[in-house]
Order: sequence, then C-alpha cells, then structure tokens
Amino acid sequence: MIRSIALSVSPELGFPSWLRVTHLINFLLIGLLIRSGWEIISSHPRMYWRNDCGPGTEWIRFTRKKVPAEEGVYFARDDECSLSPLISLPGRKNIGIARHWHAIVTALWTLNGLAYVGLLFGTGQWRRIVPTSWDVFPQAWESLKIYAGLGIPSIEHFQPYDALQQLMYFVVVFVAAPLMIATGPVMSPAVVGRFPWYARLFGGRQAARSLHFLGMAFLAVFIVIHVTLVFVVHPRYNLTHMMLGEGDPARFGQALTMAIAGIVTVVALWLAASYWSLADLRRAQVVLNNLGEPLRQATVNHFSSRQRRKQVWAEKDISPYHWSNGRHPVGDESPEWNALMANAWKDYRLEIGGLVEKPISLSLEDLRAMPRQEQITLHTCMQGWTGIAKWGGVRLSDVLALVEKKPNARYLKFTSFGLAQKMHGGRPLEPYYSCFGVDLIYQDETILAFDMNDKPLPLTFGAPLRLRVEEIHGYKMVKYLRKIEWIEDYRTEGDGQGGTREDSSYQVINARI
Repeated sequence: MIRSIALSVSPELGFPSWLRVTHLINFLLIGLLIRSGWEIISSHPRMYWRNDCGPGTEWIRFTRKKVPAEEGVYFARDDECSLSPLISLPGRKNIGIARHWHAIVTALWTLNGLAYVGLLFGTGQWRRIVPTSWDVFPQAWESLKIYAGLGIPSIEHFQPYDALQQLMYFVVVFVAAPLMIATGPVMSPAVVGRFPWYARLFGGRQAARSLHFLGMAFLAVFIVIHVTLVFVVHPRYNLTHMMLGEGDPARFGQALTMAIAGIVTVVALWLAASYWSLADLRRAQVVLNNLGEPLRQATVNHFSSRQRRKQVWAEKDISPYHWSNGRHPVGDESPEWNALMANAWKDYRLEIGGLVEKPISLSLEDLRAMPRQEQITLHTCMQGWTGIAKWGGVRLSDVLALVEKKPNARYLKFTSFGLAQKMHGGRPLEPYYSCFGVDLIYQDETILAFDMNDKPLPLTFGAPLRLRVEEIHGYKMVKYLRKIEWIEDYRTEGDGQGGTREDSSYQVINARI
C-alpha cells in the first residue's frame, strides 16, 4: 500500500557520477572494515566501560566462556573465538592479519569520506542530506510510521530522499562516521600513552572501544536496511536514478542488472580478501605491512608514552584483576627457568651481550641495587583488553649503559625462557623473542620490571624479570627475560619479521598501532 505524507518540495538534486562512485567505494571499504573488525572482536569477545576489564564487568559478551576470578588460571588466548572467513576478514583466529587490513582500509575509507563530504559542499549537493527546516522531524516520524506499517511514502517525497532517509543519511555521514574515526585512534597504545587526555574524552580506552563497537553495529544494520530499501522503495524511479543518473523507467532493467552485479562483485571482493590472506599468511603480512608502514611512519612511530611524566594513573586506578596472555614455562619447556624458580631466583643472571665489546651478566640483586623507577601505566593488548598496574624496576637505558655496543649494533633482541605458542609452518616451538630499534629502547618509560603492584613479579606476569615499553602492545613486552643482545638487523633473527608474534601470528611489525 502506498500512502502520502506532507513534505515540502526541494530542488531536484539528481545522482551525479562522483556521488555514485564514492558510494560504491564506500560500500566496498566499509564491508572490509566491518569484517576485519569482527575478526578483531572475536579475539576478545567482550565489551567494557571500565579500563580494568575484570571478570563480570563486561556489559556485553559474545561467548559463553566464563572467566575465573583468580588471575593466571585463564588466559586471554583461551577466550579467543574462531570465525569463518565467510564472516570475518580473514577468519580462523588471525587477528594479526585483521589488524593489518583494518588499519589500511581505515585510511582509505577516511579519504573516500573526505572526498565525498568535500564534493557535497563544493557542488551544493549538501542539501540532499543536511536538513534546512525543523519540519524534517515530524515528516520523518510520518515516514517511519508508514514504513512500520509496511507501506511506502509516495513518490513525490523522494527528492531525492524522503525526510526519514535524509535524517538517517545525515546521522551516518556527520555523526556515526566521525565517531568511528574519532574513537579508532584510542585503540592505539601509542596514542593513549602520548595523549592520555584524548582517551578521557570518551570515558577511557574501553569506553572508546565500546562506542566504536556500537558505531560499527549501527553502520552494519544501516547498510542492510539501506540496501534492502533500494530494491523495495520505488525501485523503477530510485534505482534508475542511483545507477544511471537519470530516471527513465525504460532503463530499469539495465539499472537493476548493474545494481545486482555491483553488489555481487563487492561481496566477492570481500570474500576474496579473506581467502587471499589465508592462502599465504606470510605474503599477506608482508604486503599489508608494507602498505601500512607509511601511515605509521607519519603518525604513531613518533609518539612516546607520557603516562609516568603526566601522572595519568594513581594507586586507586590499579586494576583489581589483570588479564595475561601465555602461561609461565612448565616442565620440559624450560628446565633452566624451573630450576631458577625452585631456588627463589638466587642463581638468576640476565645476560647482556651480542655486538658489545664485553658481555656482562646481572643478578636480580644487581638490578635492584640500581636506581629504581616506578610507573603506573595502562597495559594495552592488541586483542582489546586493558589493565592498569604499578611496575617497579630499572630503566633499560641505565642497564645498557653498562656495556659498550659496537658501531654496527642497531637493534636490541630480547629473548625469553618461555617458548612461542606456535611457529610459522608448524615447526617445533622456539624461545620467544622480540626486537626493538633505538627509538623505543631509550624511552623514559622503557624499563626492566621485577616488581608488580609493590610485590615481586608474579609467575603469570613474567617472573623474575620482564620488559615494559609502554607505548606498544603487550605482545612485544617479553616476559621471563633471559638475555638481551645487540644485533645489527632484526631481519636476520627468527623469520625476520621482528619477533615471535610477528613471525608466527603475523602481527604488525611495529606494534604501536
């Protein structure tokens, strides 16, 4: 049934070619964003408003798994879900590749959106989605009642949209999309470490993550409804205009064919991105990492954490529960570590060598005798969870000052007593390691921590010694630290990607984003 509503007539705006092109590009890119976002969410399928992310504090979760109240008996990787590549990008527990895709496509989506908005205002087409009268609200309400009654507003009210469509498009372009763009950077530990005030604008890092999720859910629902209505609401008029830029009903068949072909092509590209990635994860990592590196070089690679300097967090902010990833070495994984633990770390020695004039080794007592540094900081995991803790230790720069590195020493390699959780190609597990350039190792908040919350470092969190680099994601902060080596190039170590998680989980080589 078709019913009429009262709506003031606006000038015919049409559907210029640039409008149709930017819409098609947006459809492709936002689908890639949502699908890669689902993959990221599946690695920690819980949403919070609080930064501590303790058991039972989530406001929504997408898993039936329950988190025990005791720390260290349930790990973040235990919470991970596996999605089909038909649903997410790329699927099958590959958050590393998903993060590559998400960062690159975000930049492209933002550029396309800026071009769209610029052309809207540059050509006068802004009137198509920006209401110029308060009458739009009662008229939109009338449209909503008609749609709810399974009716369709009469054709004269689509010039080019009816009032309800105009309001929805305005919200999408000028509210939802900017919200997604604004909250996205809060996911970066470099951003929240360097600009802690920015995260607080949204109520904290987890609140920003929840808002980002709600924005994604809104856009996903909008797309489904929007595409459906294209084929339902006066298709001979609207679809012909949208696809061909003119309203000749005789060309409806051509317009319908183009619309269906366009949707099928975009969906095929979404799926192709997943299966291309899964076909060769190393290739996907290298290609996507190289594409994303200029963006990181222009932004987060220049940031350093100021959480300690700005006294962002206080004792009252310390998380009562702190997630962790990966259990401590057990059994035959590291007999040496287990022997040291059994003797209360009395025989522990941190080896510092590699490309140095004279290697040294330090005991825990040696490290504790050095100038102590404490810092309360926000730990950010690439899976999405966070936790606040007080770390006590010694600045890495003070430790490195005890040795003289050789001129060709350009990177530091940190090696753990613990093993990797998996290896590329399924080969036997190797010791966990991570490499860093000098831009990170001499930061003020880069420390070797032996205390956590005023107590010796617990087993779960890396006893007896772990690395803390506060502007990067947690997987780079090596636990159960065994040795530090100056090396010439990280590409000669392991699989050449910069660390165990980069080698075996295909993470972003620079972990600040």
